[in-house]
Amino acid sequence: MVDKRKFPRKFNEDFKKSIVQLYENGKSQNALENKSGIALSSIARWVKQYSEVKFDHGKILKVRQIKKFQKRNAQLEEVNLI
Repeated sequence: MVDKRKFPRKFNEDFKKSIVQLYENGKSQNALENKSGIALSSIARWVKQYSEVKFDHGKILKVRQIKKFQKRNAQLEEVNLI
């Protein structure tokens, strides 16, 4: 029997988004790992990459975009202090 964990698997973007959708609909990351056999670290990374945040005014941003804005904001605050 071949240990599948030794061979990296490739997943397309639609599949990753469907896993994130299941997570956003209430499935825990551990449950998704157990059901799909996908590493918890991969699921967590996909959640960070594809989750969306919706604002009151209708704008939708991905979590990674927000992280980018936060990093840039911290840089600008540091420059402002100097």
